[in-house]
Amino acid sequence: MSGGQKVTSVEVVEFIKTVATKIRFTATFDGDAGTQAFCIKGLLDADDMTKMGGSTCVLEGDFYTKLAPQVNVQVPEAVAVVTDREAKQSVLIMRDLIAGGGRFCSALEDFTVDDAASSVAQIANLHAGSNLLDSLPWVTPRIASLGRMPHMTPEILQGLLDGPRGNNLTPAVRNGARLIAGMQALGDKDAPRPQFLVHGDSHAGNIFRTEKGSGLIDWQVLQRAGWAVDVAYHLCAVLPWELAEVEERNLLNHYLDLARGHGLTMPDEEEAWLQYREGVMYGYYMWGITRRVLPEITEKFTDRLGRAVMRHDSFALLGVA
Repeated sequence: MSGGQKVTSVEVVEFIKTVATKIRFTATFDGDAGTQAFCIKGLLDADDMTKMGGSTCVLEGDFYTKLAPQVNVQVPEAVAVVTDREAKQSVLIMRDLIAGGGRFCSALEDFTVDDAASSVAQIANLHAGSNLLDSLPWVTPRIASLGRMPHMTPEILQGLLDGPRGNNLTPAVRNGARLIAGMQALGDKDAPRPQFLVHGDSHAGNIFRTEKGSGLIDWQVLQRAGWAVDVAYHLCAVLPWELAEVEERNLLNHYLDLARGHGLTMPDEEEAWLQYREGVMYGYYMWGITRRVLPEITEKFTDRLGRAVMRHDSFALLGVA
């Protein structure tokens, strides 16, 4: 990075505050290292709520140090990762993709079919690394525990769904107790299926594009799970629901072709379609429970994924009355 040269000056380029804090900055070094562009990410001003998510920052730090070099996925280059496991906090310093000509997709950006085909190829590349899972005990199943969080009660979730995020959904889908039951049923169905290396949060805001194509960021929900939760969440979140309704099965088959090309054993087309339709429940639940994101983003993703649950009759497929 700098050959051990001292930093002589630092300039902040952009400050971005969401759940985590991200600061784009340049650092100028002595000697030939010159000025280089970086981005630091972490819970830099954690409150009582964000501290609860500190362990997910550690998970992301472990992804960059232990796993990223072993998978064929385009990710930012992490030049330093500082982790305090006792405090359950981790801070990343990465190369600034924007300074290098990259572009982060907006969470509110509508993908085209070609866009989705490019990003789902990265998901297939990630899943191709599933043979590593035996050596990754720290990558754990998450669906069952997410569906049984003691602090997310049916009453709290119902209050969230009663807001604008649920305006276009039927009462049967806009039901907090039923959604929790649906997530729990998905966890029960998913557990005995073949487990894959899964991103877990592949919405548009976690996709970037460079001259090399699409890439993935934000590894805080990395987990082992069935392939379908990643693919169903991704396609139903990034595509306008009218486009998803027409194109999602073609894109699913595109993913299956890519996965088989990586040597993965995948179900036949009808079984894959069933698992996909069940897997939509994961993304709907994740956005149904979201509280610390801009309302327009939460409303868009909850609406798209909730409509997908309606369209696929996911509750019935999961046996939830």
